[in-house]
Amino acid sequence: MMQDASRPDRAELNWIDAPSPNFDERKLPVSIIVLHYTGMKTAEEAIERLRDPKFGVSSHYLVAEDGQIVRLVDEAKRAWHAGKSHWRGVTDVNSASVGIEIVNPGHEFGYRPFPDEQMDSVVRLTADIKQRYGITRGNVVGHSDIAPARKQDPGELFPWGLLARLRLALPRPTKGLMDPGWSDAGFLLALERFGYEVTDGLAATVAFQRRFRPELIDGTIDAECRMLLLALLLPKPQGDD
Repeated sequence: MMQDASRPDRAELNWIDAPSPNFDERKLPVSIIVLHYTGMKTAEEAIERLRDPKFGVSSHYLVAEDGQIVRLVDEAKRAWHAGKSHWRGVTDVNSASVGIEIVNPGHEFGYRPFPDEQMDSVVRLTADIKQRYGITRGNVVGHSDIAPARKQDPGELFPWGLLARLRLALPRPTKGLMDPGWSDAGFLLALERFGYEVTDGLAATVAFQRRFRPELIDGTIDAECRMLLLALLLPKPQGDD
């Protein structure tokens, strides 16, 4: 059963070190956590790729399906996991983030739900990082949120609701608001204000749906999308912490 991670004990975070040479120096303080899936057939293949200088990609951590955490890059360094990306005005997301790769074959190789053992470690690791850096819930994001035109991970099966219940990510708003009646252009303007890059409006809409309405990902800006986004933009008494 998933344990409460609202007050994580760092001593419970045990990892294996498998250093990657793919990193450089940060240029920004850490303010974002980016969650990915590996999108490869096995954990071994993913770790090999993330440590291979030929490919020039890495992450700070990888979480296997059995819950084992692998540390690849020290958090003080800039891992290369985000690529060309954007979130809430930050364009060098690699410099401003800690990247967590979650082992899953992804949409190309047989996308499947994330096991409880794996999510237990993801929750504890995310809670620990969030607490230490004072990261807001709105800055715990998926790869598809920061690069909607290129990426779709961690995907519609990722249990964002679990993280939201533990105050580690923004919850899906409950219904009850009236449709603000925005035009499609107005919706995209509001989506940009929330944090997304909207140069490719369809991709941004799909990414928003994948995160906040995963049961219907069609790229159509409808009344439910408008109401969900309005609720996310409204001031909240407890803020975005």
